[in-house]
Amino acid sequence: MKSYISALFFTLCAIINAQVKIQGKVIDSETLKPIPYADVRLPELKISATSNSDGTFYIESSQSSTQLVVSKSGYEIANFVLENKIDFNFTAQLFLDNGNDNSIDDETVDLKTAVVQGKKKRLKKKENPAYAILREVWKHKKKNGVKLTSNYQYDEYEKLQFDISNIDSTFMKKKIFRGMEFVFEKVDTSSINGKTFLPAFLNESIYKVSGINKPSTKERRELVANKTSGFERNEIVASVVKNLFRDVDIYDNRVNILDIKFVSPIATDGFAVYDYELKDTIDVEGVEVYRIKYYPRREGELTFKGELFIAKDNYAVKEVVMETTKEMNVNFVRNIFMHLEYDIPNDTIFYPKKEYAMLDMTILSKKEDGKGIFAHKTVNYYNYDFETKHPEKYYYERLDPANSALNEKSDEFWTENRPEALTKNQEGIYETLEQLNKVPKFNNIIKGIEIFGSGYYNVGNAIDIGNLYSSFGYNQIEGVRLRAGARTYFSQNDMWRLQGFLAYGFRDDKFKYGADFRYMFNKINRFQVGVGTKRDVEQLAATLTSSDGIMTRSFASSSIINQGNNTFLSNNNLTNVYTSIEPWKNLMFRLDGNYQLIKPADAQHFSIAYEKDGQIRESLTNSSVSVSVIARPGAKFSQYGVDRIEMTTLAPTLMLRYTKGLKGVINSDFEYDKLQFLYTQPILVGSFGRSLMTVEAGKTFQGVPLSLMSAIPGNESYGQVYGTFSQLDYYEFVTDEYVTMNWEHHFNGWIFNKIPLIKKLKLREVGFLRAAYGDISDKSKAINRSTIEYFAPNQQIYYEYGFGIENIGFGNIRPIRIDFNWRGNYNYLPDVRKFGVTIGLDWNF
Repeated sequence: MKSYISALFFTLCAIINAQVKIQGKVIDSETLKPIPYADVRLPELKISATSNSDGTFYIESSQSSTQLVVSKSGYEIANFVLENKIDFNFTAQLFLDNGNDNSIDDETVDLKTAVVQGKKKRLKKKENPAYAILREVWKHKKKNGVKLTSNYQYDEYEKLQFDISNIDSTFMKKKIFRGMEFVFEKVDTSSINGKTFLPAFLNESIYKVSGINKPSTKERRELVANKTSGFERNEIVASVVKNLFRDVDIYDNRVNILDIKFVSPIATDGFAVYDYELKDTIDVEGVEVYRIKYYPRREGELTFKGELFIAKDNYAVKEVVMETTKEMNVNFVRNIFMHLEYDIPNDTIFYPKKEYAMLDMTILSKKEDGKGIFAHKTVNYYNYDFETKHPEKYYYERLDPANSALNEKSDEFWTENRPEALTKNQEGIYETLEQLNKVPKFNNIIKGIEIFGSGYYNVGNAIDIGNLYSSFGYNQIEGVRLRAGARTYFSQNDMWRLQGFLAYGFRDDKFKYGADFRYMFNKINRFQVGVGTKRDVEQLAATLTSSDGIMTRSFASSSIINQGNNTFLSNNNLTNVYTSIEPWKNLMFRLDGNYQLIKPADAQHFSIAYEKDGQIRESLTNSSVSVSVIARPGAKFSQYGVDRIEMTTLAPTLMLRYTKGLKGVINSDFEYDKLQFLYTQPILVGSFGRSLMTVEAGKTFQGVPLSLMSAIPGNESYGQVYGTFSQLDYYEFVTDEYVTMNWEHHFNGWIFNKIPLIKKLKLREVGFLRAAYGDISDKSKAINRSTIEYFAPNQQIYYEYGFGIENIGFGNIRPIRIDFNWRGNYNYLPDVRKFGVTIGLDWNF
């Protein structure tokens, strides 16, 4: 009964919203086995689709059609008369083509009239007329015209949409939706895969984009108008949707999607991973083009299936359709679909015209009938202008981020300025969500999602309780540790914030606390000041470059399960005053003043003692100032307040910091000069995956005691912590000058996907190498009276290496990573750990 109701529900949706909806399967007439990557067309409407690896397909049109044509190399072309315009159980049987097997020589073929005959076996590359065409595309590789002119200007319309997918009658009857039934009036079916969906979020933006390429390259992207559905934190939602997509240049050999490199269908090495079929020539917007079908040669690789439309006159890509296959090893994503359109004004350049992309995302499982989310992005480029040129300062002007986040216009403005009209259901999203915001149950659901994502519980739109994820900890000194915190929160773009925490250790029977206040005067250059203080128990040997936050706490201070006794903890009494400014985007200058009083957390187990003026001292007073320059070129953020959410990018981080110890200031014990450098960046390496590289270096120019030195960061926990050395104990290597390198490479299954049985497990491989070199001055050694025997890796470079297996789990929930770590040298030292296994959580696509 349920299946009958669902089928009736789908059919009614289809009749209301389209003239043709055909879902079915292409099979071999003799074996009845599915035929993958067949060409499915509505020839009267010039609409086409490609069957999946299991032979299934879906094709839709809002206009009526009476004919369906299905073809595949090696089979006879099949023509079907569509008696039922709405059919979700269509079967297309293809018969083997037993005609003559006449090969086509690409050296003599007339590309203007080339036609491909059916083949029983894969054509050799040079016998394939599609190769001759693509070879011309590579030879006449086009470039984006806006990058070649001295100046340019155009309008950009961007539409972002979230939908809940696979909506059926059973889902709609769930108790959770009582009182919200009106939302299901907007249920529709996807033109890409035929799945039902419910629109849940819509954001529209119009930008004026202006740029120069000479004498330097600079672009100004100014928001003209913005219209967003009624979520309270819609700016964050819009940024999250936008961040799922990347700019695509189809002429690149690799296409970046979700920071994963897929092989472009026109890559110069495309014939190594794709099969191509030249189908016919058609007219697209007055341009005669070759229509080439392509699909992957092997399952499980990061490839697409789809169509290329190549202009016959200049061998430029006029349109391209790209869709991933079901075997794609990407978590949380069932399908990626892209349709890119270009204008081709001459033989050397192209202009982007329209881009449409859709991600079919899921939470728990990739099963086709499982509930999920459609994330859409549509971009129109229009009104290109290469004559208007503004003064140079116009392009370099920093825009007010508040205006860049929200610039509302009237409904009349949108009606007049949208380059394409909204669908009927899209028009209703704004009204529906405004209604939903008045439903208490809906607001409670949204609040629960926000708590899960942020770790904070908001009270009265003024106070956040949290971070809930740091409420529990454990170490050998404090025992079980409980922590409660709170912060002010009036909006996502607060210009000031007050926050604090209170913690209690049940073993040492002591309270710890911390609080800070920050205020931002200017949201354009982000000029801000702050003051904070804390009294806490911390592991100071867990990082080389200390954080800038009072509220932060390292893993080593509260790790629950350790490989050794973490007794080398310190009582850290820290007060910080700072000011910072970003005179240029993503380039920050920061000035810090610090006062520290450091004592061992338990003197019976650990001493930081040193000799000064002929006396042995058991505690350290340190007053210092530091100047930091931090560059984040290319980084993107979703907010502009004192706290921002950073979007995932490939942006590097570069930091240079100078610290001056101020002897005698507030009883400070030492004068010293310390210089530190940090560089870290994720790097995509073609089809081979993604690397993460970090280099740190530093030097302290005078002799200082243990608590001011630079310990090579160890890791005595069983957890994985990037930037630390898993086979080192805390304070095993102590230096006052150092260089470290951490490199790990995620292969994204590049190896395992080629092993027949292993690839079904969807495991992925990781390789890593860590290295450190450092030294320690005689002056620092001379004053040491601590329980730590100084030893620096100055005989040779210390290194660790190993491999890991990640993406372990079930369905889409595959966060587990297991690393196997080997210590490379210095194995003669007492009680070293030559081998270790660490476990971590890493949520990746």
